[in-house]
Amino acid sequence: MADNCSFLISNYKVYHIPSKEGIALKIGGKLLERKTGGRSRYWQVFWLCFAVAAALFLPHCIIDGLNGDFFHYAGDFNDQQISFYSYANNFVKQGGSFSWATDLGSGFVNSYSFYLCGSPFFWLTLLLPYRWTPWAMVPMLCLKFAVAGGGAYLWMRRWVKDERWSMVGACLYAFSGFTVYNVFFNHFLDVVALFPYMLKALDDAVLDRRHGAFPFWVAVNLLNNYFFFAGQAVFLMIYFVCMVAGGRYKLNLRLFGALAFQTVLGCCMGCALLVPAALSLVQNPRTIDPFNGYGYLVYGSAQQYLAIFYSAFLMPDAPYLKDLFQEGILKHTSMTVYLPVVGIAGGLVFCRVRRRHPFARIMKVCLICAFVPVLNSMFYALNSSYYARWYYMPVLVLCAATAMTLQKANLCETEYRRALGLVALCTLSSIAFALVPNEKDGTTTIGVVEEPLRYWGILLVSMLGVGLFWLLLHYRRQLAARFPAAVLAVVLGFSFVYGQVHLSITKYGQWYHDADYVQQTWREAPELNAVLPDDVFYRLDAYDSYNNLGLWLDKSCIQFFNSTVAPSILEFYPTVGVKRDVNSKPEASLYALRGLLSVRYTLVPKEKVEDWEKEKLEGWNLVSSTT
Repeated sequence: MADNCSFLISNYKVYHIPSKEGIALKIGGKLLERKTGGRSRYWQVFWLCFAVAAALFLPHCIIDGLNGDFFHYAGDFNDQQISFYSYANNFVKQGGSFSWATDLGSGFVNSYSFYLCGSPFFWLTLLLPYRWTPWAMVPMLCLKFAVAGGGAYLWMRRWVKDERWSMVGACLYAFSGFTVYNVFFNHFLDVVALFPYMLKALDDAVLDRRHGAFPFWVAVNLLNNYFFFAGQAVFLMIYFVCMVAGGRYKLNLRLFGALAFQTVLGCCMGCALLVPAALSLVQNPRTIDPFNGYGYLVYGSAQQYLAIFYSAFLMPDAPYLKDLFQEGILKHTSMTVYLPVVGIAGGLVFCRVRRRHPFARIMKVCLICAFVPVLNSMFYALNSSYYARWYYMPVLVLCAATAMTLQKANLCETEYRRALGLVALCTLSSIAFALVPNEKDGTTTIGVVEEPLRYWGILLVSMLGVGLFWLLLHYRRQLAARFPAAVLAVVLGFSFVYGQVHLSITKYGQWYHDADYVQQTWREAPELNAVLPDDVFYRLDAYDSYNNLGLWLDKSCIQFFNSTVAPSILEFYPTVGVKRDVNSKPEASLYALRGLLSVRYTLVPKEKVEDWEKEKLEGWNLVSSTT
């Protein structure tokens, strides 16, 4: 093709651009960059993210390894994810269908499809013996970070002209506060990793008429997690409407029909796990929790709004802790849109200079949704329980907007400096909560934060990121062509630093509680199974032990932590005076219930024997002890 020539193909004018690798599509006067001819840097992004994630977990793996243990974290990661992966690995290989080891007995698909049944990362672990599965958790986490970064890069290539800035945006997404925070839940990262591929496939279907990938990725995401897919469907509708309104998507009846067909096809292919899970979920009281009155429009606490606001400026705290704010629903909500180094400065600049761009509209719509309860709940089928587990989707758009503005030298000189000043001011304003006088029980103290030392540490790290970004902008001219590489290096380096702080706060905050986790579960399970008989059916009880001990033994245990067990279990426990929400925890004093449920053995950790004896429960005799 000769330089600067043009020709007509259907409704497109295709221009050769000698200075760039690729083609530009001019549709309705809008120039869309599509670098199909350029060399993809997907694997560079993939391995960069994998390496940084590996470095992030390595110190903690070494600390655990010194005790001969595999990496264990805190909360749900230990109580659910490790035991679920290990048990499911063995269960699938044995060809099971009904799981007696799940609480009082529950269908495997409806109990674990939310957690792992459709996850491609789980199925990879089947290549290993089930006893090795706990040791594979960290490699799988690193793989999820890498897949997330790679997918974000592939989607951003269309919208970010410079490949180097696409890499920066992808790494921002891979190491966003949302991703690092949700290591705690593990299977949430599957969703973060796979979503960008579906969004890219939608762009390809509309803009390039490449239709095969979209139904495939719809099916993959639906199979992976039906709960998160409900939120993804809502976000895709917001994305689609904003892209059409902004002129990026040009539709006709034929194309719209093709997209509708592909969407239905993808959903049908992904229904293999949705149908049995849905039949169970409709009977689960936790899924039927509608709003009432003011609950549709306002949150019950003013602190909820402040927590949402500051989640954009401060690096995330441990999921199970409250620090800056005490009221509202704050724990385990995944409430963070924090980006390392750049924060939301790029989003502020983008919304100022590209107000009519679809990405600006998407971010504004999502901001409104975050502050209005009923709109926030759209991403969870209008359930009134508060979660922010859909934030990763607008975070992806925010990362792209940041990359698109950073590649503009004039914006770095003017708009970014103002935006960064605003980010710094908002971040520092949180100090007011650490200094305000607080009178309680006749005693006046300074500050309302729960743990001042932890708060100051989080603030210091957050401001370190702001300071590093200011230095990058200050020396942008000196860096010249190396500016994108410098930003990428600082983003990855700072991601390691703040990631270490977050992982340490979360892991070592429960260090003493979880010190014997590996010993009492993975290591002693074979010895316990050698002691426990297999001649008749019975159930176990576990006194003040780690959750889901029965899964390690492949035996039913009445102490169980899983929120999607059979509806009959959720109905049964309240009828006998036992609360059943996300777990089953009958009190030790309910002796008759043990007999009703055929409990034959109670497992008591050695350090809890004295507490067990204080219960003075009749009829129990010591059978055996493990070494």
